[in-house]
Amino acid sequence: MSVKLSRRRRAAIVGTSLLALALAACSGGSSNDSSSKPLPTISGNPAVTLSVFSPQSADWNLATNDFTKLIQQKFNITIKWQTTTFDGGPAKEKRQISLASGDYPDLYLLIPWVDQFTQVDLLKLSQQGVVVPLNQLIDQYAPNIKKALDSTPEWKAMATAPDGKIYGMPQWVDCFHCSYQDKLWMNSAWLKKLGLQPPKTTEDMRKVLEAFKTQDPNGNGKADEIPLSASVGNSLIPYFMNAFIYDPQGTSSGNNDSTLVLKDGKVDLQANKDGWREGLRYINSLYKEGLIDKGAFTQNGDALSQQGNRAGGVVLGSATVLHPGQFVNTGSADGRDKQYDAVAPLTGPSGANYTGFNFPSVPGATFVLTSKATQEQQIQAIKMLDYIFTDPGQINGQFGMEGKGWTQPGSGDVALDKSLKPIFKQIPQKPGSKPLNSGWGALAQYNNTARFRNSEAIGTDIYSQPGYERKLFEATKLYAGHEDKAQIYPFWKVWPDPAQANELATLQTNIQNYVQQNALQFITGSKNLDTDWDAYVKGLDSLGLKRYLEIQQAAYDKVPNK
Repeated sequence: MSVKLSRRRRAAIVGTSLLALALAACSGGSSNDSSSKPLPTISGNPAVTLSVFSPQSADWNLATNDFTKLIQQKFNITIKWQTTTFDGGPAKEKRQISLASGDYPDLYLLIPWVDQFTQVDLLKLSQQGVVVPLNQLIDQYAPNIKKALDSTPEWKAMATAPDGKIYGMPQWVDCFHCSYQDKLWMNSAWLKKLGLQPPKTTEDMRKVLEAFKTQDPNGNGKADEIPLSASVGNSLIPYFMNAFIYDPQGTSSGNNDSTLVLKDGKVDLQANKDGWREGLRYINSLYKEGLIDKGAFTQNGDALSQQGNRAGGVVLGSATVLHPGQFVNTGSADGRDKQYDAVAPLTGPSGANYTGFNFPSVPGATFVLTSKATQEQQIQAIKMLDYIFTDPGQINGQFGMEGKGWTQPGSGDVALDKSLKPIFKQIPQKPGSKPLNSGWGALAQYNNTARFRNSEAIGTDIYSQPGYERKLFEATKLYAGHEDKAQIYPFWKVWPDPAQANELATLQTNIQNYVQQNALQFITGSKNLDTDWDAYVKGLDSLGLKRYLEIQQAAYDKVPNK
């Protein structure tokens, strides 16, 4: 299955990463600890040249980019770019090769969903003197970064290693709708035609899906309706599982594949509990009744989109995705994209009514200075990042220059959060037009707080393309608050012991793969939840579950101010 292969590949990448780090130790990088003593005071912006390693979209040219020109002029910096692809695998490999060769740049400027440094990477590289602690640089030259960290404790905890040093800056992306991934989007037009209400319980859901399957809601006289579908990258398990037991997994694969939770301060796993088995039993019953598309667990996102956009009429009743644009084109000619609305978390037979909370920022670092950078280069680089932490820096950095990528809001414009004053408005680009090459996009997405994100002017019609972000914002209110805060395992501020990194990575990969594979076998009926469950639980034990929880517990116990 493609899920299995992708996770094996990730395990291989972890091994390659550690090998590269070991080789980097032989490169003789000397420590340049800027946090151990005050830096010299440098007034103005002396001319420096920075070598910067960064992913570059096929549609960009960072060397001629408008924001690059602004940064170079504003801070007297000449940037020599070392670029890689947006494809995560090759991007990671090229970064690792640069470290292993010892010919690494002054600065790594990365994107979390392409490739970035992990917490283990940072700790190992700090021990080898390859990366530069940022604490003193921030204290002396970056008031906006300092203010942001001091005012956002979770961000500061995520950025700060157990020894108190900040070895690189992670991006903070306070995306409300991304924080609640376990959504289900259902065809409201079909509900209305059949005289049904949006389901509130697991049994309501069964009845709705049965009606979608048997009562010809698309009116074409054919039994071609697909009541419920999903894809490998958009699992349907978390949405339904949360009606039986709190499941912290994200719908979007790769965000959080773990079922780790906290129970009275102790790290535990949900996937061997009775509630997990009952959740699988319910999903299995839907599958046996033909209410779940048989391709839901094996097809990719393109195949799901083909179901949602099938020519000749709507056939898809519902799907579990982060947002409906993943299965139906926004602005569809026949207006089908307007038919789908979010369904609130279901209540299960025992009263469970949860949704998973997915921390929207990624631990590790995307801005990492190396020992190759002189003090003057370090200072200019941190000043550059400090500008990106301002509202003008973020707006210009992400969207490009005013008049190209964004404009000032007009008198009738409304912020995403209506209680805020709108501060910018994106200029929509015409379909098929040449990319602007004006901003850095996600490379500049650092101080992306809720206040900043929600101050963007967004259309008020949630069924229009300009109002799409508002549709997601409003839909997420159905889910917010249904997470079990007491059980959330704060993986983003847990720093694993580098000495146990190999062992932890192997255990985690094996356990997560095993849980996923067995879940699919129980759902599709190749394993029986009554006769095969005990063997499944024993299988987790034989994979080293006890040791895995011990390592996670030890790391969690070191988190300050829990």
